[in-house]
Amino acid sequence: MEEVATTVGILFRALGGNVGLRVEAVPDCQHDVPRDWWQRLAGNGSKTPWAWCDEQSLRLPAVLDIFPQTSLNRDLYLWLAALAAQNTGNSRTAEWFQRNHHDTWRLLEAFPGLQPCYARLLAAHLVQRPDPATLPPEQAQRERAIQAALHRPEEALPWPPGKVSPWPVPLWLHPAPPMSTGPSQQPMADSPEAIGDSSPSMPTEKKKRSAHYVEPPRKKDGLLLHRFESLFSWTDFIPVDRSSDEEEDLEEAARNADDLDRLSLVRDQAPMAKRIRFDLDLPSEMQDDLPLGPGILLPEWDYRKEEWLPDYCNLIPMVARHAGQCELPESLRRSAQQLRGQFGSLKFSSHWLKRQRGGSEVDLDAYLDHQSACRAGRVPVDDRLYRDLRLNDRDLACLLLADLSLSTDTWVTDHLRTIDVIRDALFLFSEALSASRDRFALYGFSSRRREHIRFHEIKSFHDPYDARIRGRIQAIRPGFYTRMGAAIRHAGTLLSRQSASKRLLLLLTDGKPNDIDHYEGRYGIEDTRMALLEMKQWGIQPFCVTIDREAGAYSTHVFGPGGFALIKQASALPRQLPLLYHRLTS
Repeated sequence: MEEVATTVGILFRALGGNVGLRVEAVPDCQHDVPRDWWQRLAGNGSKTPWAWCDEQSLRLPAVLDIFPQTSLNRDLYLWLAALAAQNTGNSRTAEWFQRNHHDTWRLLEAFPGLQPCYARLLAAHLVQRPDPATLPPEQAQRERAIQAALHRPEEALPWPPGKVSPWPVPLWLHPAPPMSTGPSQQPMADSPEAIGDSSPSMPTEKKKRSAHYVEPPRKKDGLLLHRFESLFSWTDFIPVDRSSDEEEDLEEAARNADDLDRLSLVRDQAPMAKRIRFDLDLPSEMQDDLPLGPGILLPEWDYRKEEWLPDYCNLIPMVARHAGQCELPESLRRSAQQLRGQFGSLKFSSHWLKRQRGGSEVDLDAYLDHQSACRAGRVPVDDRLYRDLRLNDRDLACLLLADLSLSTDTWVTDHLRTIDVIRDALFLFSEALSASRDRFALYGFSSRRREHIRFHEIKSFHDPYDARIRGRIQAIRPGFYTRMGAAIRHAGTLLSRQSASKRLLLLLTDGKPNDIDHYEGRYGIEDTRMALLEMKQWGIQPFCVTIDREAGAYSTHVFGPGGFALIKQASALPRQLPLLYHRLTS
């Protein structure tokens, strides 16, 4: 895959594939074709390389060695990418047969230059397919239909009914692609004492894997008895306690993982200095948010050296590229109405804002200056001729900084993800503060190493809360990692420019600091703690609202006693956040 990734990506997009999709490698997938006794004894014949295309990526096999010639395997990569550009996705087997059959003909008809490539692949593959005469009747009937469809893609052929799975067709796409992470899967929570130092000898992992959590073995030692019937079931979880050895062969562990279709993960309290890491690619420029400049260089605190690293991080302010205008979601309107009543009923003294472009009455001073300039023959440069009565003497400013890392893509209920809860919280928070007329700003952040820290502008202090801001809130999406220190420092810089007697920095997160370049464990915690100490020195009050149930292990050290609040039920965050803000500012 690494040898042809660039060529495959260009071909996929040139033939009409989605330009926003990444090209990723996937391991071989399990199939249900019956195996003979020798295959089960040898442990082979149960997997096949499949390709498919979903909403996020074009997924191709990490390795293709179906044919003995390298050139044919390379042609197969190109053919699968071209076929995926014509595919719209399907689920049932009959649809798989008809869809691939139809897409093959449509591809060959639209791009005749691919016909020699298809002819070479077909001739090499038909030699490998089983003879229908040697198969049971039902499977033989399906095999004849597949071979006929491969020979004559221009004909409309029916798919024979049956219960036996057909023999895999590597020239076609996956019949039932694996689904993305569902509600039952949870993020891995590392122990706060673990210090994650990456191993330079560990190769970068580029495969997508399916995993689930299991309970750790209760006994550390002992003999495990296993039923004889599952002797050939290699993917069963075997709860053998294995100590975490710092000198273990991680390359061997990675090779062992390649043999499993689904990884079984166990949480323990043993810190490890070496880990298998998963990297994330940045989206294409046309699909990514719009950067607002080349970036801002910021320092970072290295607790091990006890010194500052000047200009170490590059923070890139961004704004949603495709965000439109939208109204408040119907499900939140009742709660928003209640909050607007609570926040709007606060007693404020009135004062006039002069020289406004619109207001309740004419500003006489501004009007006289404007008329004097006109009579003197000068062109007036100021057209702000009104004044407006404001009911707000709460001299405070609040900046809400939301964690938009990939961990927010996990499910908190059967119908809500963490990012959905954060989005609803931003909606209700904005509705409440717009009713109280407090100055507030909304930003989000995520990161991919120190040179790419994404700082999303949702609402600045000067922006009015309207349908445009609601559209930006609706457009937020999870991605990448959580480098808190740099995001907090830049948010503090924006907040320090506000001339308010009280300035509140509200951090909304679902986990502790982490990134893939040494910024995890104690390193990220100490840098975040130092950034918060800076905020206090600047006269800014930081406060963290977290839904991480393991936050108690590190939040007191980072935010200090009384410097954070834990929302145990994540779905309650949208309602609790405005009320918590009211208590902090009363």
